[in-house]
Amino acid sequence: QVQLVESGGGLVQPGGSLRLSCAASGSILSIKAMGWYRQAPGKQRTLVARITSGGSTNYADSVKGRFTISRDNAKNTVYLQMISLKPEDTAVYYCNAVMSTAWSTSFTDYWGQGTQVTVSS
Repeated sequence: QVQLVESGGGLVQPGGSLRLSCAASGSILSIKAMGWYRQAPGKQRTLVARITSGGSTNYADSVKGRFTISRDNAKNTVYLQMISLKPEDTAVYYCNAVMSTAWSTSFTDYWGQGTQVTVSS
């Protein structure tokens, strides 16, 4: 069994900061990439930031310069540092990992349960 456990969401004022964490655990063989997606009410889930096992990153245009994704390969953990938060960043943030596991040796998408980020005064 494989799990992605997220933490770090919450309520913050505009201009504030938050740091999200996501740890992957279980019978993991290899992680190709990890990332964060978000979904606001009534909208589709979209990519926020992604980092590969080699350290390559890509970001949504709306968060460039404000969000930073990083990864600790030894801990199978990905982080999202968010600064200068805006009300439009309010959403449920989902962790994603593309992994091969003891249950499926082909690379497959896995998802966390989601963590709420609310930016409001």
